[in-house]
Amino acid sequence: MDLYIKNIGKVIFYEDRNFQGRSYDCSSDCADMSSYLSRCHSCRVERGCFMVYDRTNYMGNQYFMRRGEYPDYMSTMGMSDCIRSCRMIPMYRGSYRMRIYERENFGGQMYEMMDDCDNIMDRYRMSNCMSCHVMDGHWLMYEQPHYRGRMMYMRPGEYRNFMNMGWSNMRFMSMRRIMDSYY
Repeated sequence: MDLYIKNIGKVIFYEDRNFQGRSYDCSSDCADMSSYLSRCHSCRVERGCFMVYDRTNYMGNQYFMRRGEYPDYMSTMGMSDCIRSCRMIPMYRGSYRMRIYERENFGGQMYEMMDDCDNIMDRYRMSNCMSCHVMDGHWLMYEQPHYRGRMMYMRPGEYRNFMNMGWSNMRFMSMRRIMDSYY
């Protein structure tokens, strides 16, 4: 059974707030939106889920968007800049599994997670998460407990050192699975 469901996500980006100005329809990853729009201040997600980034090449602050309208996401999400790149998150149905580590390069305490964790300090007595290995599923990691603060999208793979990923001063304190109910 294929755990990845063939889904074609679709998001429409607009240059101005309230779905005004030029628009760009997107149904896949886009590393640099500047060739399509000079700026982007609102969007409408028609199908699927997307991560949007305030810098090109999937860098900078990340924001999770599911189906819905975002007429002025800069004020509702606290973005300081406009969207510069986006990544479609494939729909996944299957088990979720991720190992989190206290230190970089999979060092220190290790815990295996298969469900959401709203506070790693309360659940595992772990004060920091510096690396992880996502075995199954797609996850969002948050800098504060209870799924608050800045977030990072994690797809299957090894993440040996979050500081090398441009997150030098960020600690991850809660994690959530991206479930098919979000689509």
